[in-house]
Amino acid sequence: MPKFPLAAIIDQIVKWLVENFGVVLDAFSESCGEIIKGFEKYLNIVPWWLLILFFAVLAWKAGGWKLTVGTVLGLFFIYNLKLWPAFLSTLVLVLLSALVSIVIGIPLGIIAGRSDRFHWFITPILDFMQTMPSFVYLIPALLLFGIGKVPAVFATVIFAMPPVIRLTDLGIRQVPVDLVEVGTAFGSTPWQLLWKIQLPVALPTLMAGINQTMMLSLSMVVIASMIGAGGLGAGVLEAIGQLKIGMGFEYGVAVVIMAIILDRLSQGIGRSLRTEDRK
Repeated sequence: MPKFPLAAIIDQIVKWLVENFGVVLDAFSESCGEIIKGFEKYLNIVPWWLLILFFAVLAWKAGGWKLTVGTVLGLFFIYNLKLWPAFLSTLVLVLLSALVSIVIGIPLGIIAGRSDRFHWFITPILDFMQTMPSFVYLIPALLLFGIGKVPAVFATVIFAMPPVIRLTDLGIRQVPVDLVEVGTAFGSTPWQLLWKIQLPVALPTLMAGINQTMMLSLSMVVIASMIGAGGLGAGVLEAIGQLKIGMGFEYGVAVVIMAIILDRLSQGIGRSLRTEDRK
């Protein structure tokens, strides 16, 4: 039985995109690259202690004094390890990737939650995106955008977007039918139903999706060091290549500290939003 030429088809699609949209993709890559460099430049200008103070304030508002102490100690430890520039580079990529994923994912999740047809259409696509090995996303990103931070963001967005879409969809569908019927009975428009009933009720599930998207963004940014993303992942990759166990452990600990801080902050902000919504 002849083999289905899947690899050849994918290669032709990528080749067609590069040949017909190569100039546009290069211009887009350069523009996005300048934006990323700008963020990194300004963050590196800010004194390290001021950034730690900023995170401490966020931690205080999100989780109280325990989270504040842990955040300050963790960030100071990263600075003490001389990994601060790499930490900032990774932070920029994670936040940008997560932001793009959330901006695109939440509207798609809302549409899926309110439309059965769109839900059944997008579910297999999300299954494909979540089960495809993360390294595979690096290949088209590399071919379309070259080496650097832009393909890293592109691959990270594709990899990290499914959770926020799924959980937004789930949150909208879990809103009690009675609440929607009451809102409709009082003459609420679909837009008012969404903003005043469905989204507030679905907020805990939605925030869980945002949290998962942020964590996946961090994991993918580390992997994307293979295509020139830089940051903490580049240190891990270098340590693997040179078999420097201690160096790899230092960078690995910095990644763990960053993940814990972002996870706790996002969870705390979600709890704060829910509390304010109840008031």
